[in-house]
Amino acid sequence: MDGRRRNPYELTDETPVYVISVAAQLSGLHPQTLRQYDRLGLVSPDRTAGRGRRYSARDIELLRQVQQLSQDEGINLAGIKRIIELENQVAALQARVAELSSAVEGAAVAMRQREAQVHASYRRDLVPYTDVQQASALVVWRPAPKRGD
Repeated sequence: MDGRRRNPYELTDETPVYVISVAAQLSGLHPQTLRQYDRLGLVSPDRTAGRGRRYSARDIELLRQVQQLSQDEGINLAGIKRIIELENQVAALQARVAELSSAVEGAAVAMRQREAQVHASYRRDLVPYTDVQQASALVVWRPAPKRGD
């Protein structure tokens, strides 16, 4: 998708709809924890005109991931922030690779079409040249004996 929504009322995983109390309940975290994660840049929800936080479904999933890494894996918040940054970088690079692969495939198709045009333009009235291989046999010529000798 190119980032533009066809329907302005269409809800996606990126749509910021949850206030902090609902996001806290959905993620199983305390609202103060969500505020701390926002201050640290771990999960940065969108803001309303009045500066209230609005969390998306993707933000809720990220909050759950942060909690899992912190509680179950014992990773500190700085480490979690680095993991999230690296995951985002990997996702961006994968998208770029897909974009470049598509461009290369398009260029290959164009090259094959141009090659076909060039081959179609060849003159058909010329006889193709084929290299004749020289035989390596040795032929010795001896004149025939004269009659009477």
